[in-house]
Amino acid sequence: MYLTTLCYIERDGKYLMLHRVKKEQDINEGKWIGVGGKFEKDESPEECLLREVREETGLILTSWRYRGIVTFISARGETEYMSLFTADGFRGEVGECSEGVLRWIDRKEVMDLNLWEGDRIFLRLLEEEQPFFSLKLVYDENDRLTEALLNGRRV
Repeated sequence: MYLTTLCYIERDGKYLMLHRVKKEQDINEGKWIGVGGKFEKDESPEECLLREVREETGLILTSWRYRGIVTFISARGETEYMSLFTADGFRGEVGECSEGVLRWIDRKEVMDLNLWEGDRIFLRLLEEEQPFFSLKLVYDENDRLTEALLNGRRV
């Protein structure tokens, strides 16, 4: 089991998306995701969020919202508990990322990208301004989404 954060940074109707194309042995290879990563010892979700965003983008967040908890179950790996955030305030300029290519993508075009099926569910929840939620996503050994539970109920 491990803990992670994921953040969708917003600006002018766009999300800052990371196209995962640089990292070796990457389960996210070829996918578009938000920015974030694994907790370090004794970090809170917010501390992990701020550190990971700074490390991956060069940006310093000044305004963010904790939107939900996503539980990932995969037949290929460990269970992951991800704290999901959005952010709409930051300082600095977007830099290079060692894990992929960062691009501002119009929020209306994000669903056209190569995304995890479960990401489509929580991105829709973010767009709908759902209150804080718990989403459980179960993937099989071929990375196909087999089950999704929102606040304990099937979706």
